[in-house]
Amino acid sequence: MKNNIVSIITPLYNSENFIKKTLESVKAQTYENWEMIIVDDVSTDNGVKIVKKYAKQDSRIKLIQLDKNSGGAVARNIAIEAARGKYIAFLDSDDLWHPEKLEKQISFMQENAYSFTFTKYRQMSENGDLLNKYIEVPKKVSYRQFLLKNPIGCLTAIYDSNKLGKIYMPNIRKRQDYALWLKILKQEKNGYGLNENLAYYRLRQSSVSSNKRSLIKYQWKLYREIEKLNLLESIFYMGCVISQKIFGIK
Repeated sequence: MKNNIVSIITPLYNSENFIKKTLESVKAQTYENWEMIIVDDVSTDNGVKIVKKYAKQDSRIKLIQLDKNSGGAVARNIAIEAARGKYIAFLDSDDLWHPEKLEKQISFMQENAYSFTFTKYRQMSENGDLLNKYIEVPKKVSYRQFLLKNPIGCLTAIYDSNKLGKIYMPNIRKRQDYALWLKILKQEKNGYGLNENLAYYRLRQSSVSSNKRSLIKYQWKLYREIEKLNLLESIFYMGCVISQKIFGIK
């Protein structure tokens, strides 16, 4: 029996400046029945040393080190494979959680029998200053609605592996989390949003998500190669994405 353990999936790559605060935000959770599986993708900094120190102090923190650099999707999938929890949650090595994040979100799932949920979150600068930018979430989202727009921050998502089984990320360089949510929504009719700010997303200069042109390229790849949409469908959804990303149309 998995006893409502939350398995926190964290890829690590050259995040020595941030991983300590990420670990502290997990250790501060009021919901204590968790394990944190950190998969290092061959970092060249001191991030692994920091994780090892925390893992020695808290057996709930587990470190897996890859032999070769394989990318975020592979790192996350290895962590998912190793997970023992009923619930699979995601937190990148530079992001933070509110102390009541797990407690409130797991209660939200249990009280409503939801299998896939996400929450509102707030952005912060690279140095950790909180910004006046909140990402609101809808109460409910379906597969078709999700093709139009991804309202889910990876750092907020949780799915129930008892009900859905373990679901893995497609091995693509970008939009891998988006692709995972689409996989889940093919299986589960809806995802459900808890519109309460429970996480903090760090905006980094080097973030792959900062390049809009590149994101659009991978969005097309997602529609055509991963979701296998026909050409007309892909053009329609791509037009919606371009309107949102380039022109700010919602």
